[in-house]
Amino acid sequence: MVMVPATTPKILIVDDDFGVRNLIYRFLSRKYQIESAADGKTALSLFEQFNPALVILDWNLPDLNGYSLCQEMQGRTNVLVLILTSRTDEADKIKILSAGADDFMTKPFSLAEVEVRVEALLRRIRYINPSPTQRVIFKQLAINPEGREVTLNDRPLALTALEFNILHFLASHPNQAWSRPQLIQKIWGCDYVGDGRVVDVHIGQLRKKMEVDASIPEFIKTVRGYGYKFEAPDENTSGFNP
Repeated sequence: MVMVPATTPKILIVDDDFGVRNLIYRFLSRKYQIESAADGKTALSLFEQFNPALVILDWNLPDLNGYSLCQEMQGRTNVLVLILTSRTDEADKIKILSAGADDFMTKPFSLAEVEVRVEALLRRIRYINPSPTQRVIFKQLAINPEGREVTLNDRPLALTALEFNILHFLASHPNQAWSRPQLIQKIWGCDYVGDGRVVDVHIGQLRKKMEVDASIPEFIKTVRGYGYKFEAPDENTSGFNP
């Protein structure tokens, strides 16, 4: 039996396929603290007790679907989620990313790929838990990085960890255009190995939650042929507050 230090990252594996679950468990337990579950109900119970930094989650479970389980877990903590799926359709990939997943792997996959994806995601903890910084306030939008809270017109917005990171980063650099590769490097980390379209998917989700009309965004503008920028409202009364 391999003993790992108590300070090593915790990973929860959720897959109803015993072979897949056991294989990943045995492989990752050499370096990480691991728990596993075969269904969504057990996974949620373990999630509360174990408090993992990363969940490796099968998209198709016997009792709960991956979409709802991913959102439920990320609604409780800033946990990273890596989805396992056998689906290859474009629409399915977009749905997985829209659920708030940080990355996904298509079955079958190699253990070497698992290791690379896990290491890359865990290095992102520094982005999800940044050191306290200034509040960002523009007109009716307020972003509090310490509490990781966003309010718009005095109403709280329910954002995933990634959505918050994207919004806070862009709003901290108002009117500055960023390319998709730049955003991936700044927010996901330069070692991100997932799908580059993840930027567009999460920007789209942000707009649905923030904008009156997502097709005519007020805050996050598309810079055609390049990327995105946060456009500070003309009548903003303040920018950065301590």
